[in-house]
Amino acid sequence: MQRTLLTIVLIPFSALSAVAVWQHGYWGILAPHFQTTGAAQVLADLVIALSLVMVWMWNDAKTKGRKVVPWIVLTLVAGSFGPLLYLLTERRAARAQG
Repeated sequence: MQRTLLTIVLIPFSALSAVAVWQHGYWGILAPHFQTTGAAQVLADLVIALSLVMVWMWNDAKTKGRKVVPWIVLTLVAGSFGPLLYLLTERRAARAQG
């Protein structure tokens, strides 16, 4: 169930992200967040939320013996793709170790 839900979220999010990057470029996605305080607040909120998620991933990976650095780097570069893919690959990593 969890993998299905994550996949349902990941597929349209990937499509939306691809269209946004295609239309505006990577930096073009970030640029509007520096034009108004309202947009800056949304960016700050995203940074705080993803920072908390990265702390959780770090602790979870340490507990489960998983490598976390690739997921942290992916989160820093591509936002929510890092945590989504970390969660999607969790079962496979657990199976490989067990």
